Amino acid sequence: MDNLGIEFISVFGMPPVAFVELARDLGVRHITTGLQPMDYNPYDYPRWSLRDPETRRQMIQAMDDCGVSLSGGEGVLVQPDADARAGNIATLEIMAELGTRRVNSVSFEPDFQRNVEQYGVLAETAAEFGIEVMIEFVPIFAVADLATAHRIVQAVGRPDLRLMIDTMHVARCGATARDLAALEPQAVGYIQLCDCPLKPAIPDYMDEAMHQRLAPGDGELPLRDMLAALPRDRIVGIEIPLRSEAAAGVPLRESLGRCVTAARGLLAGLDG
Repeated sequence: MDNLGIEFISVFGMPPVAFVELARDLGVRHITTGLQPMDYNPYDYPRWSLRDPETRRQMIQAMDDCGVSLSGGEGVLVQPDADARAGNIATLEIMAELGTRRVNSVSFEPDFQRNVEQYGVLAETAAEFGIEVMIEFVPIFAVADLATAHRIVQAVGRPDLRLMIDTMHVARCGATARDLAALEPQAVGYIQLCDCPLKPAIPDYMDEAMHQRLAPGDGELPLRDMLAALPRDRIVGIEIPLRSEAAAGVPLRESLGRCVTAARGLLAGLDG
């Protein structure tokens, strides 16, 4: 599937070149990245940083060699008492050098109007680099649900500010496939795919979200209905960190390969 991707947190901090090569080996053409690895490191990977020019050069070369593209960058924030341009421009510069055309963002700003103002600034700044901005709503963050994120996108009114649709967050904020179908298609910029129980399996929401999501079919989400309600030409990134399998010593290639297979089956079923 040309629109299938693998999200950054699914590989638990695997170094960039190895991540690119794993995606190639699994037949996946798109990946996302942050500027540095996440803290949880069950496979004992060496530390790395994409702030280092040589690390960026090696990743760019690997992507060229492997036919893998960077479909998104992580680490862009809207925060209280901070300017969205000053706080994010260095990250945007690096992401542009790596070749991405979109970045994902979350907001910790509780005021709706200031979110509108700062997302306008952020989108304008990102546009200088040819990059779109995605808003990811997270039930425990300031922009906590689909309706609020959509209102911000509408209020800003820029075609390069769109929604990140994460299937876990959609279900847990109380939205439905019908709500997704009601969105104007151009408002949807990217899809992150996972399964999970309808009710939290782990008390800490972010612990579950960052470390223990499930492959399609292993949870309770109405994934087929959700995906059928969304534009079919968007990249669908597999965001499925499986801490339980990593802790049990299952090789990442094996556990992630199973997730890729399940996602491909789900997407193929939409066309069948």
